[in-house]
Amino acid sequence: MPAADPFDYDAALMACARGDRQALQQLYQREGRYLMGVALRIVRQRQQAEDVLHDAFISIWQRAETFNPARGEGRGWIYSVVRNAALNMVRSGARQVHVSEDAAEAIDDQASLAAYASAGDPFELRADLGKLEGCLGGLEPARRDCILYAYVEGCSHGEIAERLNTPLGTVKSWIQRGMRALRECMA
Repeated sequence: MPAADPFDYDAALMACARGDRQALQQLYQREGRYLMGVALRIVRQRQQAEDVLHDAFISIWQRAETFNPARGEGRGWIYSVVRNAALNMVRSGARQVHVSEDAAEAIDDQASLAAYASAGDPFELRADLGKLEGCLGGLEPARRDCILYAYVEGCSHGEIAERLNTPLGTVKSWIQRGMRALRECMA
């Protein structure tokens, strides 16, 4: 961050809230490169950091009226908007790796071969699957359904709660208890 100077960040944010585009431009000119550094440290890719900065300045413009100087300094508020936008991008899994179709097929083929090689004896695999099926059959239907939704269909706990019309905490405990019972049964 640049050295402290007489620039009034609070006033600039209040001007943004009144629709003063020049105030937003001044904020960007003064802090843009430093805010870019903050975003880049979090998302680690320049293009994504640029997207974060763009989105953050739109958010600053749209939410400037929510800034309250009694709760903190304007400069800190601006940095927190950028930091939160960057963290949201990381949390949302916005990092994408683009792979050509041929490379993706090769990766899939290698993964299939590795899975086959590590599977061991086909008879043992079938025996384990049979035992798993028996253990799943021994669970209460609600717990079994929760585990199958989570591990076979890839549903989140929230999605399972919606499907079963059951409180989220109940779904989480059913999954936890069901998995404990499966571990004991499989041992």
